[in-house]
Amino acid sequence: MTALSRNRRSASGLTILVAFGAAAVLGVTATPASAAGPPPRPGAAGLGDRLYPLLGNGGYNVRDYDLRLRYPKKDPRQTITGDVTITAVATQHLSRFDLDFGGGSVAGVSVNGRRATFTRSGDELVITPKSPLPKRQPFRVTVTGFTATPVVPDADAPVGFVTTPDGTVLAGQPASSHLLFPSNDHPRDKATYTIRLTAPTGWTATASGAPLGVRRHTGYSVSTFRESRPMASELVQIAVGDFLVHQRPAVQGVRIRDVVPRRLADTLLPKAAVERDQVAWMQRQVGPYPFENYGSLVIDGELGFALETQTLSLYDTSLFAAPAFVLNPVMAHELAHQWFGNSVAPRSWSDVWQNEGHATWYELLYAEQTGVFEEYTDYADREALFKAVYALGDQWRDRWGPVARPASSASIWDVFNPNVYYGGALALYALERKIGVDRFRQLEREWVRTYEGRSASTDDFIALASRVAHRDLSTFLIAWLYGAKTPPMPGHPGWVVKAVPAAAQERAAARALVGTDAVTQHLRGLMHTGR
Repeated sequence: MTALSRNRRSASGLTILVAFGAAAVLGVTATPASAAGPPPRPGAAGLGDRLYPLLGNGGYNVRDYDLRLRYPKKDPRQTITGDVTITAVATQHLSRFDLDFGGGSVAGVSVNGRRATFTRSGDELVITPKSPLPKRQPFRVTVTGFTATPVVPDADAPVGFVTTPDGTVLAGQPASSHLLFPSNDHPRDKATYTIRLTAPTGWTATASGAPLGVRRHTGYSVSTFRESRPMASELVQIAVGDFLVHQRPAVQGVRIRDVVPRRLADTLLPKAAVERDQVAWMQRQVGPYPFENYGSLVIDGELGFALETQTLSLYDTSLFAAPAFVLNPVMAHELAHQWFGNSVAPRSWSDVWQNEGHATWYELLYAEQTGVFEEYTDYADREALFKAVYALGDQWRDRWGPVARPASSASIWDVFNPNVYYGGALALYALERKIGVDRFRQLEREWVRTYEGRSASTDDFIALASRVAHRDLSTFLIAWLYGAKTPPMPGHPGWVVKAVPAAAQERAAARALVGTDAVTQHLRGLMHTGR
């Protein structure tokens, strides 16, 4: 996602499981755990993420979601209802397990076709099946009649299920998709999706993945989408309202669609056309696009960010009012996320620099190669920008934590902070200086190929970089990604880091001011703060 500064001159994720490989789990019944095995026990109420401990759930891995949502009327603020069938595999003998859900009511829950008991505890839906679920066996849980009500977007804090003047969309990163539907809401547990949307005639329904068709009946239409590549729940996109879907010519086999408010189509659609060239450009940088389709979803409003929802990036009209030299690099950033953050997801939210550092890298490279870098950043070139970022390195690490270890999740902006974006890109610049441009480009391609469709950690990145470079880069990258101090920049012995005051009082004052530093504010104006 992109957080967009207001101080700049412009604003700167039908049941058809059988057809998609889930036949093995349809109709399964619970099998008693082996008497010789350990006794069943509850799955954990969180995956233990350092920044979001209760996000996700333990005891199982999801394989597939069959999500069905119903929009009863043409009202962007209406409460909707839904059902979801989740196909999963137990990773332990389960006596009970949780789903993340922070929406409204729940009518019923069944496990393997048998009614299950359930309770609510905060954003946890705690489910107890009739019989324990054996380890390594598939099971199916269905939650029926859940409700969710959209909220008005707030640029100061991310929200999940969002109302706009024209309909509703989903902005789930990092921890808000479960406000719309029950899920295992952590990027470590990616799954495939079938999404079926029932909307009143005259409204358009769109979602992540490839469209499978529309079925119409009196007063309503049912649109079905299939994301056959693993997707993190925080990246699901579901847009329903008075939108227009515009199909563009495919780019090297990648289908392109844009979704905009119908009444604003003539203004917005021409500005999104650059994405076709950008898809071709990114494929030249890192290899084949990892999904079947791509496009832009623009809503009327001022979210304060852009967001890389899978196959359909989310923007607002405030950003689309910006000149092309601002908008186009931001769009390149969101597109880069389809490889870095979507196809290869972070294993934990501490690894979010892998998303944002890489997307910022390609955003800046695109701006440089298309001749708008100085207009976009006020710096002559990437080296000049990186020198300015380098000077702030110790202050940023003191304020927000190391690149791969954000200090806090008290605010979303503490996680998605300048050191994750520009400090992450700076670490990549240092790595490129260390191993050379050719090895670096090879690493980028190897990374997205090796971990395509998976979740990967910072340690995975360090290990792969060492293999590609044919030398141990552990000490070098650990210092850049986890160190409290900014290491020397290879090839630039004259680059200087500003000191962090030693005295406690001065240190506290400096930490309070670092976010208002002119360079920091300028970078915040560019920053893609992926939720």
